[in-house]
Amino acid sequence: MSIVITGATGQLGRHVVEALLQRNVPAAEIVATGRSIEKLSDFEARGVQVRPMDYSDPASVAQALKGASKVLLISGSDVGKRVDQHRTVIEAAKTEGVELLAYTSVANADTTGMKLAADHQATESMLKDSGVPTAILRNGWYLENYTDQLPGTLAQGALAGSAGEGRVSAASRADYAEAAAAVLLADNQAGKVYELGGDHAFTLSELAREISAAASRPVTYQDLPAEDYAGLLAGFGIPQLFADILADSDLGIARGDLLVSGSDLRTLIGRPTTPMPAAVRSAVSDA
Repeated sequence: MSIVITGATGQLGRHVVEALLQRNVPAAEIVATGRSIEKLSDFEARGVQVRPMDYSDPASVAQALKGASKVLLISGSDVGKRVDQHRTVIEAAKTEGVELLAYTSVANADTTGMKLAADHQATESMLKDSGVPTAILRNGWYLENYTDQLPGTLAQGALAGSAGEGRVSAASRADYAEAAAAVLLADNQAGKVYELGGDHAFTLSELAREISAAASRPVTYQDLPAEDYAGLLAGFGIPQLFADILADSDLGIARGDLLVSGSDLRTLIGRPTTPMPAAVRSAVSDA
């Protein structure tokens, strides 16, 4: 068996490779791919196969998927280009005759109106029409979306957003990676759609209170109009297009688009998901 992880140089991809190794998958049966394979040298030293792959280079994709039994397609990060990039991987997987192609989509992809979801919706449609055996992993928000920004949040004494009192079912990257590994290793996954999110949803006001308690300093949530929030993000150096998408995603949280019901994530990983307060305390101690 050969399991190919695309985008393994990214944070989620690295977690997936590690999760497979922890589940005693022989290193030689794991193929970690990415554009900058020097970032995978630690895995290569442990016996993992490392292959260069660029979503925009069909030849490299075909070569990376050579001999694959199962593939995890981690969605690309190039907004506006992702659909074509994903098509390249899907076509290569079909040519290779893979047993399963798992794809990291977004929570509630079939109902959300978030701009961020458009590429995922198009990819899910392509997968449905491709004839490739497919499993859809609709990942909710990462806790790291917030904890990675803690130094700035603490410096400003405020957490900004446009989510109102909407609740978000966030979990850690490691949680989602363990779920992906579980699906890749399980039988009869073709046709499965998993809605993945944390056990306990929270508002950004609740998040701000947890940060304040963990850091022992005042941190408040400032709810802004989406246009103002996008402008604030752009002022911090985030490209305007992506700033607009992030602000729109907060409006999605306000509507409940990132609220995940059910327990798919907990069931797949066989344990409770990482609680937001624990993630905050850990990040504050590391800040």
